[in-house]
Amino acid sequence: MKHKSIPFSPPDISQAEIDAVVDVLKSGWITSGPKVAAFEEKIAQYLNAQHAVALASATAGMELILKVFNITSGDDVITTPYTYTATASVALHRGIKPIFVDTQKDSFMIDINRLYDAITPKTRAILTVDFGGVPVDYDAVKEVLKAKKREDILLISDSAHSLGASYKGQKVGAQFDFHVFSFHAVKNLTTAEGGAITYNDKASFGKEDLFREFKYTALHGQSKDALSKMKAGAWKYDILTDGFKCNMTDTLAAIGLVQLERYNDMLKKREEIFDLYTKLLSQNDWAEIPFKKDNGTETSYHLYPLRIKGFKEEQRDALIQMLADKGIGTNVHFIPLPMFTLYKGLGYKIEDYPNAYNQYANEITLPLYSTLALEDAEYVAKETIACTKEILKAGGL
Repeated sequence: MKHKSIPFSPPDISQAEIDAVVDVLKSGWITSGPKVAAFEEKIAQYLNAQHAVALASATAGMELILKVFNITSGDDVITTPYTYTATASVALHRGIKPIFVDTQKDSFMIDINRLYDAITPKTRAILTVDFGGVPVDYDAVKEVLKAKKREDILLISDSAHSLGASYKGQKVGAQFDFHVFSFHAVKNLTTAEGGAITYNDKASFGKEDLFREFKYTALHGQSKDALSKMKAGAWKYDILTDGFKCNMTDTLAAIGLVQLERYNDMLKKREEIFDLYTKLLSQNDWAEIPFKKDNGTETSYHLYPLRIKGFKEEQRDALIQMLADKGIGTNVHFIPLPMFTLYKGLGYKIEDYPNAYNQYANEITLPLYSTLALEDAEYVAKETIACTKEILKAGGL
């Protein structure tokens, strides 16, 4: 029997993005230039942030913050084990073994109640994760720092999933000292590869020109960007720091500018699919439905992380294979970091993070993207229900 073919997360690229890239290619200027500057301005406006720095990736953005504020070996960085490796590996690159705080029970989010005890005199930064597009409770994290009398700690939100999400009625992007967004190919808004740091002036921590420092540190520490150097007689430059090479290009920014124009409509389509899944799946008592919105806080509809009550890891894996056999691509978000070889070698044990493991063991992420037809989403939901019931009826594997 021939089944539909429903990929997990293809990008939503229209002719407008293609035309925009062609225009840049024809312009003769394809690296960082006017399109990047325009994209930074538009992203900042959309998120109600005072500044945005466009980069090659969200990973680069997180590490750039640690670099600029000289957070390095001997300092502590706190994060969650329930994330993609990028959130923790940026600390490892700086010679820091991150401190993991388990998720709250029955939650994908870092356990804020455990943060207080995790903070040490050496703590310089906390990296929280907006999982699946749902914002962390930023104010609750700030209250912990206030109670600890450690408001000097940098608060960085790995907001890779949450572009367009809202926290207490405001777009995510300026609640913490820094938010870092991803524009990778599978994200809601894509530039193929890319990311951005957003922040307000209050996050400068005494630095005279933080925006400029981010920009030159992302360009080998060079005092002039390529566009400035191309001006007649402006060839001289200085090297101010041992920087990275992680600037965004105009070709990528051109895609982002068009995506941003289309973004509200793309989010609406994602919400429709999210609601259809919830309508069909919530009729089953085994389905643990993901968060949508409450009291002004709303997801960006990046993921639909379904959890299945009573499922063990093996049953979840069997469900993924059964759906794959029917042409449906699914995923798991995330494998907790202590389960990977790298982190095991550093001494982490998944047994120390039981809540994170329990979230992972019965989680399956269903396809959710703006080009997914509602009839295909209905097929995904109905097949998920049918296959889950088959596994439950069999009583295990």
